Amino acid sequence: MNFSDALHLKYNIICELIENGSHILDLGCGDGTLLKMLAEKKHTYGKGIEISQENVIKCINKGLSVIQGNIDEGLEDFEGQNIDYVILNQTLQSVHKPDFVIDEMLKTGKKVIVSFPNFGYWRIRLYLLFKGKMPKSEMLPFEWYDTPNIHLLTVKDFFDFCEKRHINILKTILVRKARPIKSKFKRYFADIFAEEVVFVISG
Repeated sequence: MNFSDALHLKYNIICELIENGSHILDLGCGDGTLLKMLAEKKHTYGKGIEISQENVIKCINKGLSVIQGNIDEGLEDFEGQNIDYVILNQTLQSVHKPDFVIDEMLKTGKKVIVSFPNFGYWRIRLYLLFKGKMPKSEMLPFEWYDTPNIHLLTVKDFFDFCEKRHINILKTILVRKARPIKSKFKRYFADIFAEEVVFVISG
């Protein structure tokens, strides 16, 4: 499976979580691929925030409503806009204030979708054990000195975070090779077998 196919499958997982006609805010929306897919498949009304000017231009060229901004500075401009879902896809680990960003998302949308690579995945554990270096993989392809990922976390970390802050976890989708894990055994040991995870949460 090439990178493009894997990305498409992962976007499909998020698409399936969202009802037709929903109002969406996609944070760190990249080149707008997910926003475009949601508009075409689920007829959503989408807006996005992206820090990269180059990606903002790509989004606008696709006919998407995207502004340039830094989500670490908050979402005040979007409060009270009747947003059904705020999405943070594969970006939580690269923001400077993840706790603040999640709080802002919960204030802004009725539901929040968060996905991130699981640093507790068994291959990462073995890489650290046998090589003694920061792991590299398809999910974490960077060197330690040039990575945008500054807050790596595990599935258990996020469960603990939600419990301490009384955040409701509505759904958890464990993902490996861009597909949901269906094995009950592997789901029980989520922190070991999930390569990445998608949470649906609410305040």
